[in-house]
This record gives sequence, C-alpha cells and structure tokens, in this order.
Amino acid sequence: MTSTDTAPPSAPSATPVYTSMLDGHADDVVGRDARSVMARLVRLYQENGTDQAPAQWREPVRNYSDPRRWRDEINSIHRRVPLPLAMSCELPEPGSYKAIQVVDIPVLITRDAAGAVHASVNACRHRGAELVAEGVGRTNRAQRITCPYHAWSYDMAGCLVGVAGEKTFGALERGRAGLVSLPAEERAGIVFVGLTPGRPLDLDNWLGDLEPLLDGLGLAGCHHYSTRVLPGPNWKVTVDGYLEGYHFASLHRTTVFRTNLSNMAAFDSWGPHQRNAFALRPIAEAATQPPRSWDPAACVGAIFWVFPGLAFSGGWRQQVAVSLVLPGRTVEESRTQQLILLRHPPADDEERTAADTTRDWFHDVVLDEDYATGFGVQRGLAALDGTDFVFGRNEPGLQQFHRVVERLLDEGGADIPR
Repeated sequence: MTSTDTAPPSAPSATPVYTSMLDGHADDVVGRDARSVMARLVRLYQENGTDQAPAQWREPVRNYSDPRRWRDEINSIHRRVPLPLAMSCELPEPGSYKAIQVVDIPVLITRDAAGAVHASVNACRHRGAELVAEGVGRTNRAQRITCPYHAWSYDMAGCLVGVAGEKTFGALERGRAGLVSLPAEERAGIVFVGLTPGRPLDLDNWLGDLEPLLDGLGLAGCHHYSTRVLPGPNWKVTVDGYLEGYHFASLHRTTVFRTNLSNMAAFDSWGPHQRNAFALRPIAEAATQPPRSWDPAACVGAIFWVFPGLAFSGGWRQQVAVSLVLPGRTVEESRTQQLILLRHPPADDEERTAADTTRDWFHDVVLDEDYATGFGVQRGLAALDGTDFVFGRNEPGLQQFHRVVERLLDEGGADIPR
C-alpha cells in the first residue's frame, strides 16, 4: 500500500507502539553506536542535563524573512549541495519514478531496467509540458515516460525514444532532445539529486563519516507505506522545530511529552549533518539496570538530520518516519513530504492498523502542533525585524544548522563539509 494524502485524518490518533530492529546488530557499527549514545543519555538523565553548545547563538530575525537572503539560500544551498529528494523504496523496481517540485524546478527521478537511478527536469523538450504529476508511480511495460501533450516519449534515463508523427514533424536530432539531465546517485537507501546540471555530487565527501551509520539503518530494504504533504512556513522556521527537544513539555504536553523527556538530548554532528538523540521515558528504569540489558530503541529517540532538510525518526525501529523539508515558491512557504517506511509490507490488518496509527500520529502532531506554531512565528517576523532570536546552549542542533547555512552563504555553496 502506497498512498499520497494531503488531507488531515478525521479521527484522533493514538500513540504509536515501537519495536526494535537492533536485534542482531549488537556488534556492528549501528549497534555499537546505539549503545554508546544510550550510555551518554543515561549519564545525562542521572545528571538531569543535556548536551550543550559552548555559548548562545544570536540569529537575526530578518534572516527568516528577507526575500533576497532567501534567494541567496536557494542559489548557494539548494542549487549546489546534494539534495536527498527520495527514498530508494519509493522507486522499488525498474520503471518506478518519483516526481517532486523543488522550489521552481520540477524534478523527475526514475529507475531504469538495470536498477540505476536517474534524475531529470520534469518537462518535455518539445514544448515544456509536465511529463508526470507530482508523486510516485510506475510506467508502462515498455518503461517509457510519455508526454501527455504531444506524446513524445522518453526512456528511464531521459533519452528521447519516440516522436509522434515524426514523418510530418520533420527531422530531429534525438541525441540533443533528451530530458535535461540532473546529477543523481543512490546511497544508504536515499536518492540524492543535484539541481545544477553537470555539477558533481561527491557524496563520499558530503556524507563523510555519517554514511556507515545511515547505511546500517537498512533503509534501502524498507517498504514505502505512505506519503503525506504538509504545508509549512519559511523553510528555516520549519527546520528549527526538528532540531531541539526544549519545547516538548510545553508544545507537546499531551503527545510527544508522554513518551519523551523534555530538554534532554545527546547531540552529534558530521560536517553539515547532525543527530539529536532524545531521552525516552523508559530510560528512567534503564538507568538502574546493567548496560547489557539496555534496549536503545526503547530508550532513545534518535533523529538523524541530513542537511539541508531530511529527518529520520525511528531509524532503530520497525517503523521509520521520514520528513523531507523543502522551501516553497516564496520566502514565506515550505513543503514537507512526510513518509512512513516499514521494515516489511504489512502482513495483515493488525500490522496495517499499527502503520496507520504511526502515520496519523506523526501527521497530527507535526501539522497541528509544530507547524501551527511555526505559522505563528511566521506572522510575527515582520514586527520583530531588527531584533535577534536567541538559541540557548541547550539547543546545539539549531546552532549547528544555522552555522552551516551561514558558511555556505559566505562560500557560495562550497563543496567541503566541516
């Protein structure tokens, strides 16, 4: 079952029930990392503390609302760095595709007969018509993308393979009429795309030491269960809500705070990327038990963040919530694709109900609490122009994110992560 749904569910959602995927991973990179993070969180719980940055950070409010600054961010970040635009399981077989709008560029990602991924501008080279509507799908048996306007057709690599009425249309050099190609590469169950044609992705450098941890999550073998699209405010206002747990007790008092402790997290970063590992309530009992009995999946809410906008929640569990945050068409808009991945397709109604519960819970909490608050932030930006937001020492994830944004703007989208 794969669905796209932009409407909120009508029924209230229950809290998801989580099960671990760490069994059998005790001695590999993921298992060792999970136990190490949990040991740090146990110490933080015992000290009633959280990982902290060396100092506070001041971010000018204008940086969220200035249209010129926003356009610079698009040009220096989203048009230059490798963007994680799809999960491998959204394109599960040859002939699969995903179409997604990224600011003002319609992107088409495809998987060819050999299993390789490709990316192109989702526009026919004849008259620019959109080839496929936004979403995921599968082509016909011939694995051809056919334009709905005049029926020109392309293979899964973007090569022009058919021109309707070619005899009357006139001679055409097909090699020069393929789709506009974009760099694309698949790593750790994620499809990365570059929005600048011909610009190398260099994922070895971009992902660095984070790649083994991402690869160990086994995302490439997951099943894509659902996708929902959430409208949001400015993309950085939206991102800010993903990178700290300081707000759990206040904003999420009857939802997230029931399972997570507030203002308690272990923080790690790898170049521009990061992880906030939040303390879940079972850590209180685990802190009294020997480490050999610990279950990190039950005690640690690890959120991996792949810059500039991909979050994995539950990567150590059987159900994984994925959020892809992208800027919209103006400084005041963003769009989030919220995906639910499962370790295997649902086998029965009970497993489908469990997946639906997770899907609805994440959708409701993010849209009705996080994004509703973000829209409130958006409405106040103009009145706060000329002032600063202050990120506390207990918000290292926010500081890291804005530091990376600032550096990429200064360097015009430099390739070397730090």
